[in-house]
Amino acid sequence: MTTAPLPAEAAVATPADAAPVPVPLVTLDVLAERHGRVGCITLNRPRALNALSLDMVRALTSALEQWRNDPAVLAVAVRGTGKQGPFGAFCAGGDIRFFHQAALAGDPRLEDFFTEEYRLNHLIHTYPKPYIAFMDGIVMGGGMGISQGASLRVVTQRTQMAMPETGIGLFPDVGGGFFLSRCPGRVGEWLALTGQTIEAGDAVAFGLADGCLDAARLNVVWAELQSTPFESANAVEHLVETKFIAQIPNSKSVRGKIDQCFSLDTVPDILVALAADASEFAQTTLATLRRRSPLMLAVVLEQIRRARRMGLADDLRMERDMVRHCFHPVHLGRTASESETVEGIRALAIDKDHQPEWLPSRGDDVTADMVSPFFVSPWPAHAHPLRGLG
Repeated sequence: MTTAPLPAEAAVATPADAAPVPVPLVTLDVLAERHGRVGCITLNRPRALNALSLDMVRALTSALEQWRNDPAVLAVAVRGTGKQGPFGAFCAGGDIRFFHQAALAGDPRLEDFFTEEYRLNHLIHTYPKPYIAFMDGIVMGGGMGISQGASLRVVTQRTQMAMPETGIGLFPDVGGGFFLSRCPGRVGEWLALTGQTIEAGDAVAFGLADGCLDAARLNVVWAELQSTPFESANAVEHLVETKFIAQIPNSKSVRGKIDQCFSLDTVPDILVALAADASEFAQTTLATLRRRSPLMLAVVLEQIRRARRMGLADDLRMERDMVRHCFHPVHLGRTASESETVEGIRALAIDKDHQPEWLPSRGDDVTADMVSPFFVSPWPAHAHPLRGLG
């Protein structure tokens, strides 16, 4: 078992009775120590933009479970490491190259990854202590999963936030159905279907962040979290909140178009509405959707609308069912290698030809019989891998 020290930058002075206390980890890609009254986690896989591996999921879970009942820990803070050091990038999502390799090889760790990742997402959403996510730089996919459940979600002027899964023939998982469906109006459908990247102002306006910090002051705030002799959990959050700066939303001018188009009943209806609108927003959005898997667009639209009526645990169980069907599309008469997801990853990250061959290739050829089985659980309730979520 490896004990991972924090980078030298983070080793600020702490009171003698609260020296840094490391958490035993299984990977150096996650660094976790208690400094003073705060558990400090650094994602430390910068070359991969801190993309989550199974070992990283397990290390995060281990740290949070250890600190949950530790009276010495009042709160937890998590950040990423960029190419130049701490901060600069948060987390780009799951390790899609591993997904591709594991799916083709029938590697059971693929099943373990999604089960354990979704349990971690639920743990963060229900964590009994403040969990502060410093969402600097890229925050996508699995990075949203380990930040959207935070009690304080902090963005910066460098934040680039998205749930881009439709670009690889997948769907916005890690609780994406839950938190996207709760965005105002039809913003959730727009973000889920397009994978659109948003910045700090929109993140706050859409309810996906709580406040913005100046990126230049992140190291200072982090050091204060480590060295301040906090007496309460609320005081930890309050320190960060006092540093917030204003950010202006970028999408105010198109909110009406988003709500009008993405409230329509079907994906073909949305495409028709966008095609009839000559605005730059509509035409750019239309072009984006036409590059996505028609089948998975229909699945994602159904996901968001079902999730709007669900609690978090039920949403995560639904998404666990969906991801199983994405990699094992037997209801479509396909093997794992023929799935939309494996094909999407191939085109984006393996062959990098950016020419996925979606089946079917046209939205008009997608039928309800193709979509509805994604929402049928392959497990009976008593054997569901996430049956224990509250």
